[in-house]
Amino acid sequence: MNFLEKITGSDLTKEMKGFEERAKVLPAEYQTAWKEIISNLWIYGDLTGRNLMPIFDSVLELLEVTSAEGQRVKEVLGDDIKGFSAAIVGDERAKTYRDKWRDQLNKNVARKLGGLK
Repeated sequence: MNFLEKITGSDLTKEMKGFEERAKVLPAEYQTAWKEIISNLWIYGDLTGRNLMPIFDSVLELLEVTSAEGQRVKEVLGDDIKGFSAAIVGDERAKTYRDKWRDQLNKNVARKLGGLK
């Protein structure tokens, strides 16, 4: 990866396209689960999502292996895909980018109000 690819994020676009190509060969129920997991995980990423790429790769590998073994999605992920996604990032209370922005805004407002006294 060169500097320009890293700055523009084109390396991530290529990587995501590769993930999508791999997901296309999965059975339909696995493809649906993959799309749901992806949408649930994006909220835990930074603006580029660079920190999520290894997680996406691992989840997709899990789906590939279990589908090859003939297991059903519910056997692997359970009924709560959103909970599964939260567990992957480490904690159900893991901060999303919205939480981080909210904290930053609150600190900035408190600092400005503190300066008005």
